[in-house]
Order: sequence, then C-alpha cells, then structure tokens
Amino acid sequence: MKSIIKIGLLFSVLAFSSCETEIVEKIDEFSFEQGGYMRQVTPFPVAAFTVSKANLAGTKIEFLAEAVTPEAGALFASYDLVVRFVDRTGGTSSKADVALKSIPASAYAKDPTTGYPRATITITGKEMQDKLGLTDADLTATDRFEVRGTMKLTNGKSFNAANTGANITGGAFYSSPFLHQANVVN
Repeated sequence: MKSIIKIGLLFSVLAFSSCETEIVEKIDEFSFEQGGYMRQVTPFPVAAFTVSKANLAGTKIEFLAEAVTPEAGALFASYDLVVRFVDRTGGTSSKADVALKSIPASAYAKDPTTGYPRATITITGKEMQDKLGLTDADLTATDRFEVRGTMKLTNGKSFNAANTGANITGGAFYSSPFLHQANVVN
C-alpha cells in the first residue's frame, strides 16, 4: 500500500512540474512619466509659522527646501511662490494670489548627503504685506498669510498642491505641502 501511495505521489509531482508556467515580463519603471516635488527638510514636521504685526520685518517664514526629481534634481528649473491674505476677523477683505518670488535652480546647492539641490527659503512678514498692498491697519491677530509653491521642471511640467496626491502633500516621508501658512500675532 505504501508503494502505491509513493508511486501516486511521484506521478502527481511529475504531472504538476511538467505544467507550463507563464513568464511575466519585468516592469520597465524607467519608461514611466516622472515628476518632482519640493521636500521641506526643516522645520520638520511641517507646521504653521507666525509673523508679528509689531515686527513684520523681523518675523518670517523660513524653511530648508530640497528639490527632488529624477537624476538628483536634474529636471528642476525653479520654485515659484504666490502669496494671499486670509482675513479671519471680518475687517479687511481677503486678498487673492499675488506673485511673490521665483527661486531659480541656480540658487540651490547640491546637498552632500542626499545629492539633491537644497536652499533656505525666507519670506518676511513685511515682504508679504508689501506684495499684497496691505497697511498695518489691515492686519489683525488671527489673520493669515498663505504662501503656495509651484515646482517647475525643465521639461515644461509643473507641480503644486492642486495636481499632486495626498501622499506627497500630506505624507511624513515626502513632506511636500506646497503650502506654508503664517498666522498674524500681535
């Protein structure tokens, strides 16, 4: 009886091993369309900044940004920033987006650890106020400035919060919100 079971098992193994298996081709990930994102290195995690109404020139949004694209940032062209004002007290009307500044790739330096281009981006409260044409009387504690960024690539593509997924904008690994808020305090 044991011989019959062994012979049956042997035939079963041979039958299954002679079946043809389908070979799946490897995915060519290098042929996929590629993009980029602007990672906020510090401060980490991403948080809202504050600017003092009493010292707009001395208070600021400041962060270390890293341009991540294929080939260690080779496709990176510029990081363009716009600013808007959000009136949260019912006083001055909110102000729509105004071009703030464009930071070219040449202003970034290659980081020796990551190999990607990095730059410290600084925007003072006064700079935002002047771009929006606001007076000191227009600002009240709890109002907010919002700075939004768009990463432009050399191939003509651009990436910002509107066309980037939640994993990039909200994820801790990518840390790329494309949005920085500065709350006005007294």
